[in-house]
Amino acid sequence: MKVVLLAGGLGTRISEESEYKPKPMIEIGGMPILWHIMKEYSHYGFRDFIICAGYKQHMIKEWFADYFLYTSDVTFDWTDGNKMEIHDQHTEPWKVTVVDTGFGTMTGGRIKRVQKYIGDETFMMTYGDGVCDVDIADLVKYHKEHEKLATLTAVIQKQQKGVLNIGPDYVVSSFREKAADDGAPINAGYMVLEPEVFNYIEGDQTSFEREPLQRLAEEGQLISYVHKGFWQCMDTKKEKDLLEGLWSENKAPWKSWE
Repeated sequence: MKVVLLAGGLGTRISEESEYKPKPMIEIGGMPILWHIMKEYSHYGFRDFIICAGYKQHMIKEWFADYFLYTSDVTFDWTDGNKMEIHDQHTEPWKVTVVDTGFGTMTGGRIKRVQKYIGDETFMMTYGDGVCDVDIADLVKYHKEHEKLATLTAVIQKQQKGVLNIGPDYVVSSFREKAADDGAPINAGYMVLEPEVFNYIEGDQTSFEREPLQRLAEEGQLISYVHKGFWQCMDTKKEKDLLEGLWSENKAPWKSWE
């Protein structure tokens, strides 16, 4: 199952660093937060990634092009024909497709633009700036059991995110964006989606969190996987420092891998 990662936004609320690089490439513990998210999925056996790039998309491509150099010992030998030898390579067994989905494209538009790389199959999607300790294998199982077109992970946090109205059977009855700081369940990403969701996206200016999710909710095709563990996005410098502190103290809940 392929994993789509939204990594094309500007990240204006953390402009101290996003001015110079895409927000998903901001580092936690010396590695981009995008890498941390991919490690989460990889731990559960999901290793085929499609990255929806946009703002400074070349930096994401360059990072992955050089990743094997970052994780290996290298000998550069200019005495005998300019040779390069790689020692002890430690790259993960990943397939990574980086797609330029446009500078000003909205989240739904970015998903629509990578449809040809996904095909007619179930896929996963999350945002490139949030980590968690969700059991992704259980999330996929839950999605299959409930047979809805879309499953999203919901968490309880007092933040201004997409707020959900969830019924007793965990079916999402409505989806409202940027609600007041009321401690309601919010959209944490980590979604499982059927290919039919592409039909809910009109084009580049479609925000996935508005019309598509709202329509899916109205039709009873959006269900929530309620996660009571750790989840944290990285919208601001304060949140970045929080994640950095957890990592440096070896207390990162999202680190499910060895």
